[in-house]
Amino acid sequence: MQRLFILTLSLIPWIPAVLCWVTTQKEFIGPEGGSLTVQCRYGSHYADHVKYWCHGGTRIFCEILARTDETSSAKPSEDKVSIFDDPARLMFTVTINDLKETDSGWYSCGVELASRADDVAYTEVKVFHGVSVVNSMVSGEEGSSLTVQCLYTQRFRLSEKKWCRSGDPSSCLSTGSYEDTSVTISDDRTGAFTVTLKKLQMRDADWYLCSAGQQQVAVQVQVRPHGSTKPVTSPPTPSQPWNRYRYMLESIVGCSSLLLLVGLAVLARKILRKKASSRFKQTEEIFPDNPKGMRDLQRSK
Repeated sequence: MQRLFILTLSLIPWIPAVLCWVTTQKEFIGPEGGSLTVQCRYGSHYADHVKYWCHGGTRIFCEILARTDETSSAKPSEDKVSIFDDPARLMFTVTINDLKETDSGWYSCGVELASRADDVAYTEVKVFHGVSVVNSMVSGEEGSSLTVQCLYTQRFRLSEKKWCRSGDPSSCLSTGSYEDTSVTISDDRTGAFTVTLKKLQMRDADWYLCSAGQQQVAVQVQVRPHGSTKPVTSPPTPSQPWNRYRYMLESIVGCSSLLLLVGLAVLARKILRKKASSRFKQTEEIFPDNPKGMRDLQRSK
C-alpha cells in the first residue's frame, strides 16, 4: 500500500504534461526568393506562454529569431522572420521572407517555461530553386474573374505546369490541356504561367497549388459575395468547431485526473495510518504493563 501511495504522488506532476505539448510538420519546403509559413500547434495549457522560433537542431545551439513578446515592424512582410500567436486556435505562425539557400536547416517551435525546460518541436526547412507566386492570396468578386501568376526558375521551363485544388489530386489541370469557360491556364515558357479563374463562384474559395515538375506553392483564393466588401475564405476545417471546446474539455479531464490521483493518495495514506494504529493496539494488548517490550516488538516488525 505504501508503494501505491508513493506511485500516486509521483504521477501528479505528470498531469500537466498530458495537456502541454508542441507539434509541427517534420519539414517545410519553400522556393528561393519567396516566403514560407510554418504553423506550430500547442496544448491549451500553453495559451498564455511566450512562443518563439529558433534556428538550430539542439536546445543548446539554438538562435532565437523571433518571439511573441517582442514587437515587430509595422509591416511584418518586411521582416525576415515574423511570428504571430493565435491562442483561440492554439497555434502560432512563423513566416520567413526572402528565402535563401542558407536558410535551409533545422529549426524549432518553442514554448518558454519558467518551471522546467522549454517545450519544443523540431522541423526541417528546405529552400529550393523552384516555384513561387506573385501573390500568395488573391481575391475577387462573385461573378468576376481573377488571375494567379505562378513563377518558376528556368530549369522548370519545359516541365509540366499544373493548377490543383489543395488536397484533391483529381482536380489538377495542366497547361495546354485545359481551357473552358471557368478556367484557363497559359505558360509563356519564360518563367511564369498564368491561371485565370472566370465567373467566380462562392465554392471556388479554397487553397490551391501552383506546380511545376515536382515543386509546388500554395495560393489562397478568396471570393467576395456580389456587392460585398468582405471576402469568403477557404472553408473551415472539421477540427475548428472542436477547437472551441477543446480548452474546456482538456481542463475538465486534467482537473478530474488530478482530483482522482489526490483522492487515491489520501485514501492510501489513511489505510497506512489505520494499519499502523491497528498494530499499535495489538502491541498494547500483548504488553499492557511493559512499554519496553512493546517497543522491542515494534522494532522487530
